[in-house]
Amino acid sequence: MMTSEQRYGHLAMLTASIAWGLMAPVSKAAMNSDAISAMLVADVRIFGAAVLFWLISFFTKREKIGHKSDYIRFFFAGLFAIVLNQCVYVTGVSMTSPVDASIITTTLPIVTMIFAAIFIKEPITGKKAGGVFLGACGALLLVFGNRLLPGASAAGSQAAQSSNLTGDLLCFFAQCSYAVYLVIFRDLIKRYSPVTLMKWMFTFASVLAIPISARSLAATGWSAISLTEYAELAYVLFFGTFLCYLIVPVGQKYLRPTLVAMYNYVQPIVATIVAIIWGMDSFNILKVIAVVFIFSGVILVNRSKSRYPEDSVRPRSRA
Repeated sequence: MMTSEQRYGHLAMLTASIAWGLMAPVSKAAMNSDAISAMLVADVRIFGAAVLFWLISFFTKREKIGHKSDYIRFFFAGLFAIVLNQCVYVTGVSMTSPVDASIITTTLPIVTMIFAAIFIKEPITGKKAGGVFLGACGALLLVFGNRLLPGASAAGSQAAQSSNLTGDLLCFFAQCSYAVYLVIFRDLIKRYSPVTLMKWMFTFASVLAIPISARSLAATGWSAISLTEYAELAYVLFFGTFLCYLIVPVGQKYLRPTLVAMYNYVQPIVATIVAIIWGMDSFNILKVIAVVFIFSGVILVNRSKSRYPEDSVRPRSRA
C-alpha cells in the first residue's frame, strides 16, 4: 500500500504531465506565428519563470542554503534541467517533425533507467524493464497508430519528409540532459523545497540564457503578437512551466527517478485527447490499447525494487 507522500508524488507528476501534454499543441500553435520563434518560447519560459519563483519566494518561509557548494549544484541543475533541456528541445522541435519529436520524448524513461543504474546503482529489475518497455510500446502506438489504419500512407510519407536528423539528435540530447538532472541531483531535490530549488535553478538558467537570447529578444516585434498568441505564451509560462516546475519536485522527492520519468508517457495521451477534441484526430481501438500499455507500464515500475528504502512502497502505520 502506498504512503500518503507517494500519493502526493503521483498526483504531482500526473498533474504536471497533463499540463505538459496540453502545452505541446498550445506552444506549437504559438510558434505557427511569424512573430513567435522557438527561442522566444524558451526565453518566456526561462526568464518568466525566474521572476515568478522569486515573487512567490517572498510569500513563503525563507529557507537557508545549507552549504555554499549547493549554489554550484543549483547552477548545474539549472544547466541540465532547464537550459540544455528546454532550449535544445524547442530548437530540435522547430527543425524536425512533431512525430519524430514525440517518439524521441519517449526515450526519457529508458535513458533515466540506464543512468540511474550507472550513477546511483538503481537495480534494473524485470518489472522495471518490462514497465518501461510497455510504456514505450504504448507511446509509440499513440504516435504511429494512425499510420496503421487504412488510408494513412500519404500522411506518413509527408511526416517523413519533414524529419531532420539534426533536429532529432537535439531532441534526444534534451532527454539525456533531463535524465542526468533526475539522477545526479536527486539528493538536492530531496533537501530543498520546490520554491527554493526552482528559484535558484531558474536564476542561474537565466544568467546562462542571456548571452544566447539577447539578440533575438531585442529583435522581437512584440506589437505584431496577437492577443491569442499572448494567451498561448501565458499558458506556456504559467501552467506549462511555473506550475509544473513547482509541483514536479514533489514527485521527484517521493518517487524514484525511473518512475518520475515514466510519467513522460502520459503526455502523448493528453496530446491525443486534445487533438480528438479539437477535431485534429479520431478515436479508435489502437488508442485504447496504447493507454492500457502506458498505465500498465507505470504500475509495473511503481512495484519494482528500489535501491533506497524510503522509495519502496511500504504499508502505513496503523498505530
